[in-house]
This record gives sequence, C-alpha cells and structure tokens, in this order.
Amino acid sequence: MKEEYSNQHRRWYDKDPVLSQAVETLEHSDDETQIKIALNLIKIIIEHNIEDEKFEAVEDIINAVGSGLDDNRKGRWYDIDSTLRTAMNMLQNCPPATQHVIAKEMAKMVVDKIKTDEDDSDENEE
Repeated sequence: MKEEYSNQHRRWYDKDPVLSQAVETLEHSDDETQIKIALNLIKIIIEHNIEDEKFEAVEDIINAVGSGLDDNRKGRWYDIDSTLRTAMNMLQNCPPATQHVIAKEMAKMVVDKIKTDEDDSDENEE
C-alpha cells in the first residue's frame, strides 16, 4: 500500500490536502489534545475497518497495528508518544478514500477541541 513518494509529497499525508492540514493542525496542538485526538482516531479507524469488513477479530486489528511500528524510530513528530504513533500508523495504512473520510473527522475534532479550549479560557477570564 505504501507508495514511492514524489518530490511534491514529501510525507505520506501530504497527498490529501484535507489530511495534510488536519495533521499539521494536530502537530501544533498541545500534548493533551494530541493524545485525545489520537485515541479518537484509533476508535474511528477501527470502526471504519470493521464496517469495511477488513478485520474479523480484535487480534487482526492488533496485528495490523503492530506491523509497521518501529519502536526505534523517533524522527517524526508523532513518534514521541506511542498512542500518537499508533494512531498515525493506523491512519497511514488505511486506503486513501478512508484516509480522506477520517481526515475530515479529524479536522472537525481538532477544531472542536480548539473552540472548547477557547471557550474555557474566555469563561476563566470573566
């Protein structure tokens, strides 16, 4: 499923502009937001894969997540945290059409979290 990347698309998520923007926003979010969104991403990806009947059992999901994870790889921004790394690996291994759908959901989660944080800080200032 992994393709050779052209010079235009340095990172796997840059092929889809929505996904690229969602990942970039996530990258610049605080640690707590990143973890919450990563957990939600894992849940959403599992739900999509079950709906598409790609996995029949939890073991299939665990094996799919485990393949491709390199515990020694720490060069990417999301490799610092294992939950975030798992979510991004799962997302990377989804078909492009699924990535696009999930990217929209991910972008909405990030925006909602930012709005909630802003509302909370506005209330604290009053």
